[in-house]
Amino acid sequence: MKKKKFNVKDFLIGNNTYVIFLVLFIVCALLSSTFLEPVNLVNICLQQSGPILVALGMLFVVLTGGIDLSVGAVTALSSCCAYVLMRDYGQGLGAAFVVAVLIGLAMGLLNGILVAYGKMQGFVTTLATLSIGNGAALIVSQGAPVRCSNIPSVGAMASKDYGYPIVIGCVIIIVIMALIQQYTSYGRIVIACGSNSTAVQLAGINVKRYVCSCYMVSGLLASIAGMFIASRTQTAASTLGKGGELDAIAACVIGGASLAGGKGSVIKTVIGALTIALISNIMNLKGVPAYPQEIVKGCIIIAAVLLQIATDRTESAV
Repeated sequence: MKKKKFNVKDFLIGNNTYVIFLVLFIVCALLSSTFLEPVNLVNICLQQSGPILVALGMLFVVLTGGIDLSVGAVTALSSCCAYVLMRDYGQGLGAAFVVAVLIGLAMGLLNGILVAYGKMQGFVTTLATLSIGNGAALIVSQGAPVRCSNIPSVGAMASKDYGYPIVIGCVIIIVIMALIQQYTSYGRIVIACGSNSTAVQLAGINVKRYVCSCYMVSGLLASIAGMFIASRTQTAASTLGKGGELDAIAACVIGGASLAGGKGSVIKTVIGALTIALISNIMNLKGVPAYPQEIVKGCIIIAAVLLQIATDRTESAV
């Protein structure tokens, strides 16, 4: 058999997620002398511990060919409820965390039932639950930030003294999700549901159950992310997860996931989320205002989709 010649162009396109991240990392280091300082790198890790989890939850929904626009609202609602329990009712961090997770699972279950069993469009369904979640978060928080700065266990979650627990927790969850996707029948079936749901159904597998479970995974990870994000300032708010759904979608697409379903990687999605973090970080270091940063994020999504199209064409030509 004739050995295929190495093609640099095909290699770069096929590994564009890693190439973009590496090039961007080098550019950031050249643009700012403070970028490589340990304090800045640790800050990036702390800031992304939550958004990475949201992106991973979004990935599992995207793998089925769906979309979850409610993740930002779930992040806000779960953290607001947990912080109100701690501040006003004297509950500990453990109990509050459990409540936050249950809220995330409930929101995910609602989305899953409506999409999988109610046959509603994921975009419209999660847009509606986004509104419900935001409204509920406003009611719970009474439109004001919910501060728990007097509770030591809350501050400890993002504390250097305890080894940055939220970063460690994020890494553990990444490993678990990667193992689930790569080495379990559940992960393989989820991908199959997105690539050819009819064939999966004919094989006797309950596609609806798997689709519903993916929305629950998304809700679960969004609620944990809410607790992680809030712990950095020891404050929850109804605006906590605003825009989180766009960052999550961008991370998935930059990571090579197909919005049509059936293709995506946990590790590449993490790299995608970190790529967005690098862009935001360098713009902050260079003093770029917040509003233009949103324009840049939109352009990134467009560029990522174009790269994905090029990647698909390259792979289909092989």
